[in-house]
Amino acid sequence: MKHRKRIKTFTDRYPLLGPIIWMLSIQYYLVQVETALAWSKPYSWLHNTISDLGNTGCGNYSGRFVCSPLHSLMNSSFITLGVTMALGSLLIYQEFKKSSASLVGFSFMTLAGFGTVLVGLFPENSLSVFHTLGAAMPFLIGNIGIMILGLSLDIPRRLRFYTLLSGVIALTALLFFSNHNYLGLGVGGMERLVAYPQTIWLISFGAYISRNHIRSARLKA
Repeated sequence: MKHRKRIKTFTDRYPLLGPIIWMLSIQYYLVQVETALAWSKPYSWLHNTISDLGNTGCGNYSGRFVCSPLHSLMNSSFITLGVTMALGSLLIYQEFKKSSASLVGFSFMTLAGFGTVLVGLFPENSLSVFHTLGAAMPFLIGNIGIMILGLSLDIPRRLRFYTLLSGVIALTALLFFSNHNYLGLGVGGMERLVAYPQTIWLISFGAYISRNHIRSARLKA
């Protein structure tokens, strides 16, 4: 109980910290671009997976050419993203803990963060069981968490629609991805339809909360 009160007191004192942490997820996209540009043979955004950027070997992997000189940078980015997802969820939850559904939603996003950390710790060419488990957590649990938050949080109608749409797109894409039906987008393109809506939502939701706190601070001044 005292631990929860300390967290609540901390978030009340620094209300922008949680949203800013989620907004730092943008590093995930910047690092992908930088890592992809370092490939000697052009990286394919449609036919190479995101995890190929963190692959520590060189050669053919599952029928794809892989050789990522900056794999350490990409794996560090996965770990950083996972930490920001989990830590941001813990802090932002303090602002929205009005129902058990919101607790489940933020808990699911925290679990998705732990999974993303596993993706960085265990590249696809290492212990594949842990890598696959790690990827499944944000792909499935994280996107279900977004759906729950879209239904349970007290947010504007447009933001609710965007939140639910993000979850629907990602989970629908996951269904196709799991069945190896890529609809002409390639394995990498379909995987990005699974992964990107979630991270973009984290950045967007963090920006929304930050704007609200800044406006409130100005009104009080």
